[in-house]
Amino acid sequence: MMSCPTEAVEQATLFHWAAMLSGRYPELMLLFHIPNGGKRGKAEAARFKAEGVKPGVPDLFLPVARDGYHGLFVEMKRREGGRVSKEQKKWQTELTLQGYCAVVCRGWEDAMWQIANYLDIDI
Repeated sequence: MMSCPTEAVEQATLFHWAAMLSGRYPELMLLFHIPNGGKRGKAEAARFKAEGVKPGVPDLFLPVARDGYHGLFVEMKRREGGRVSKEQKKWQTELTLQGYCAVVCRGWEDAMWQIANYLDIDI
């Protein structure tokens, strides 16, 4: 039985897809990862918190305005498993209230379709 790819593998695959299409759709070059998650030691976690890292912030941001939204935030999860935390749900709600599109994607293909739909890219 094959195991489900990790969130990191799914995200790297998504960025590979975005790079391949960026010549035709340059907006994809603006997609970036927000390195907010991960396990850290106590000292590093305290430093990151002091520098403004906040729990629940989505993994990716596409700072491209479309259809009345200021940009697209993407919370990546692996295709199977991966729970959306209470903090992530709160960020999704608050970002939406501020005029952003905020989605949870299970796997790179789901994220690809969400981004393509947001940018009106024909896949």
